[in-house]
Amino acid sequence: MDSALSAVTDKQETKMEICRADYRTIAKFIEQLRPTRQCMKILKTQFPHLCASTLLSIFSQEYQKRMKRSIARHHAPDVVKGYYQRYRSEAETRPTEPVLLELANQVDVSPALLARVVVECFVEETEGAVPSRHVLNNMLREPYLIPDRLLAKHVEQCTVNDCCYGPLVDCIKHAIGVEHEEILRDKLRERKLSFLDENQLRAKGYDKTPDIILEVPIAVEGHIVHWIESKASFGDDHSHHTYLNEQFWSYCNRFGPGLVIYWYGFIAELDCQRDRGILLKECFPSDIITLCHGVGQS
Repeated sequence: MDSALSAVTDKQETKMEICRADYRTIAKFIEQLRPTRQCMKILKTQFPHLCASTLLSIFSQEYQKRMKRSIARHHAPDVVKGYYQRYRSEAETRPTEPVLLELANQVDVSPALLARVVVECFVEETEGAVPSRHVLNNMLREPYLIPDRLLAKHVEQCTVNDCCYGPLVDCIKHAIGVEHEEILRDKLRERKLSFLDENQLRAKGYDKTPDIILEVPIAVEGHIVHWIESKASFGDDHSHHTYLNEQFWSYCNRFGPGLVIYWYGFIAELDCQRDRGILLKECFPSDIITLCHGVGQS
């Protein structure tokens, strides 16, 4: 958690709006990379002006798009069977090597996703039935539950080394999201701004709400803000437009204009809906005007 907080501090000291042309350059470079720890070192060397947390968020989102485009091919029955047979053969001849991780990189699929496929094949082969999602998820979260100890080791290697998919990544993303929401609440308390958070709003019967609703609106850069949404990610075209359609517009219609904080930056051209009630920032704004007093807060 300390490292994540450090990343936030670094992030706030560096302006992380990226023009769309520069973002496309980064995305094109990412196409050649695999989701391993080494890829982040490569990215940081190639784009030293961007902080590691921003690069990781961009890489993760671009890699997930790539997987969505190709996942059907990787799940074809004959392909799955081929992957499983290749793994069993390699594991038998090179048991001490990370053969499942190597196979994932060879066929350009997420290591954690390939581990899931192989574990499912293993359970079906040994027990004669397709495992339930619950059983499969438990085995991926806790590889020691897999009866084959060698397979358990290879699955763990995949989940530990995959920076985009898998139970470890899901846990980290959840923790980072919660941490940034708490950072937002701390910033509001420091400014003595009265607010209701998502949990309080749900207790009042609201079903779909932003992270924060301000009990007294504020003004940021001349724009009124009634609500704030925290996103511990980079705002690219795909994710932002998805959020617009599934969250932000409904928040505007229900609560009025608001602010979205993309803590790891965003494509600058996306901040084009201010007149319609959606303001984008990459950190908590410093130039807040409280409407109740009509003066800036230091």
